[in-house]
Amino acid sequence: MKLNDIQDTATTAVDTLTQSYGDRWEGTGTEDASAFIQFMSSNDLIYVVLGVSLIIWFVLLFFMIRLDKKVSSLEEQIDRQKSEESDEE
Repeated sequence: MKLNDIQDTATTAVDTLTQSYGDRWEGTGTEDASAFIQFMSSNDLIYVVLGVSLIIWFVLLFFMIRLDKKVSSLEEQIDRQKSEESDEE
């Protein structure tokens, strides 16, 4: 087998896949999509990435603050129990 034969076979395989699945790879148009998808696709992708990352950071910040409040209240309960036990002795 020559190198040209191998390259021709590879090109034929790619062309067959493109012909078979070409319309599926292109996807549906934005005219059928929801308003949210149309909005996101009309803007540059960097703004979408920025928006998603900001949402993730705000959610993480919210849970960290909430966790800190819960841990603080548990620490106060433990301190109160220790002080009550030391007062009894």
